[in-house]
Amino acid sequence: MRYTLFFLFVTGFLAWGQEPSNKDSITQLDEVILLDALRKKNTAGITPSEIISARTFQNYSPVSMVPAMNQIPGVYVFSGALNTNRITIRGIGSRTLFGTDKLRMYYSDIPITDGSGFSSIEAFDLENLSQIEVVKGPKGTSYGANLGGAIILGPKEALGVATNFSNNSTIGSFGLLKNNLSFNHYDGKLRLGLQYGHLETNGYRENSNFERDGLLLNTAYQINKKNTISLLVNHIDFTAQIPSSLGATAFAEDPRQATFTWRASQGFEANNYTLAGLNLVHRFHDTFENSTSIFYSYLDKEEARPFGILEEITKGYGLRTRFAGSLGFNERSAKYSFGGELFKDEYDWDEYENLYQENSGNGSLKGDQFAQNKEFRSQWNIFGTLLLPVSHKLSAQLGLNINKTQYDYRDLLNTGADNRSADRNFKAIVLPNLLLDYTLTDNHKVYANISRGFSNPTVEETLTPDGVINPDIAQETGINYELGTQLYFDDRRLKIDLSVYQMRISNLLVGERIQEDRFVGRNAGETRHNGLELGLNYTWNVSKNLHIAPFLNYTFNDHSFIDFEDEGVDYSGNALTGVPKVTGTTGLQLRFFQHFYWNTTHQYVSAIPLTDAGGLESDAFHVFTTRLGYLKKLSPKFTLGVDFGINNLLDTVYAQSVLINTQAFGGREPRYFYPGDARNYYGSLRLGYQL
Repeated sequence: MRYTLFFLFVTGFLAWGQEPSNKDSITQLDEVILLDALRKKNTAGITPSEIISARTFQNYSPVSMVPAMNQIPGVYVFSGALNTNRITIRGIGSRTLFGTDKLRMYYSDIPITDGSGFSSIEAFDLENLSQIEVVKGPKGTSYGANLGGAIILGPKEALGVATNFSNNSTIGSFGLLKNNLSFNHYDGKLRLGLQYGHLETNGYRENSNFERDGLLLNTAYQINKKNTISLLVNHIDFTAQIPSSLGATAFAEDPRQATFTWRASQGFEANNYTLAGLNLVHRFHDTFENSTSIFYSYLDKEEARPFGILEEITKGYGLRTRFAGSLGFNERSAKYSFGGELFKDEYDWDEYENLYQENSGNGSLKGDQFAQNKEFRSQWNIFGTLLLPVSHKLSAQLGLNINKTQYDYRDLLNTGADNRSADRNFKAIVLPNLLLDYTLTDNHKVYANISRGFSNPTVEETLTPDGVINPDIAQETGINYELGTQLYFDDRRLKIDLSVYQMRISNLLVGERIQEDRFVGRNAGETRHNGLELGLNYTWNVSKNLHIAPFLNYTFNDHSFIDFEDEGVDYSGNALTGVPKVTGTTGLQLRFFQHFYWNTTHQYVSAIPLTDAGGLESDAFHVFTTRLGYLKKLSPKFTLGVDFGINNLLDTVYAQSVLINTQAFGGREPRYFYPGDARNYYGSLRLGYQL
């Protein structure tokens, strides 16, 4: 541990990196990838957020966005497989066993979080994104004020007036084949982006085949100077086998193996997902405009598990509108925004017996139905922010979000006395936010924030062990205190971002596994989240033919239970389960002879507590990646790009995801670990054509 901290800090001071802003950046391909220097910040006003885009994406393979997101201080994504991801921000979401909740996710300005609070990042292709913006904590008033914060995905668009075609093909270890075909056009009035992607891989582990096809349409038309209309359609169809988690013995013996019952049943999930949104921006005048979106989402999912086959259909729709303006016509004008978001969805889920043991080794076989359920979920947010220039150096931003959530659960199978239908209508919750921003010089500023946030319980957490909605379950709430800086030195080549925070969570939601396939939730206490986040970036233009951009991102988490008792055992004072104390990413990006680049990164993750009682934790690990590439414009119209990369360069055996407080069933050992991939290779060929 001491060596690791020394390595991180020494590497950081030797390896700072800031992303260059010159238009000839190696990250720009056919003027389609949005340059980091031109990144658009979607959050209103001066709300601090972290944005990663082309330059960060270029450090890693185009297969998954998880490694790029793990480069953000304060963010850690547990990834059991391409279809099994859990995003945590400042420890929020670490106690969720499967999937991502306790944050809001948006695709452009359209919500993609479902009515129970779950978000699926695996439904989106990294190569179709221009950037990922992350608001850490409940500061993003306009984006839900959830305790974990918000993530806004930005679709790729043509840069400047241009028409481009490009195709990027990637092959690699474990039968990897990925292809992304892209068309982007902008003529000053019509903006059109169309991408088709295909991905297939056999996976590192047994029973881990994955295949995905996706189509993205992103188009906008400027009707006149005052009105612009946009249409967004994203469709993903994927099938993924599930190897599931391993116990410590199986993990040590052979991390490639799948859990026996999941291998025998050939467990899998199949998802057919569509998101469609229509947006209209109307400019009333130079200082006042409105953006309104209507949207619809549809998910048809089947998951074959050893203990039952689950079939789900989720249909959601909603409206989001936001007005923005300023009171004045100069830089010191007060700026404001206000609006609302209404979201409704209908969730149908049926469960059937899995007769795989009677299917002669052919995997899952649907048997009798034993559950039929429906839930109607609705949520609305009203929000507003006011940015006041108190003085030439000091600005204050006031925010307010009001949330109202309701669940209506129907048991459609048990119609008699055993019927469990019920509803849960949460009281409206008021979530204020205050942000102070002080500019010391043109290159140095500090900010302070205090904000209140919340998290809704998931569907499972609202039910009692008997399957009835628990009328006493409450929303998690917390207050975030944060101080931060953004500092530039050496003619803005060195950038330092530093933030410290404390967040106290009340009514902590605890998920308890009562059977292999059943979880319930309850409010069990309080947690305290203290942390420090540091980002160091430096750009060094050594010569015309050599540019060096080192960086360091470091996170220190001191998260613990304040008041937590579970089944008569007091865990107060213990470290929060599922959160590494230290994470860090260091890296070096080289560009040489104009057309070559070589990026190498190192990720460190400390041990992770696996049980509330402590005493059991995962092993810390180091993982290295490297990617070498060549990009050249062969003519005014043609561009060629070639690259080669290695993931897990030193072939480290590590757990890329873990489960917490898991229990043993049927005499088997508890399964905590999802192994990360062994060393693997990939190569890409990109061809671009500009009309």
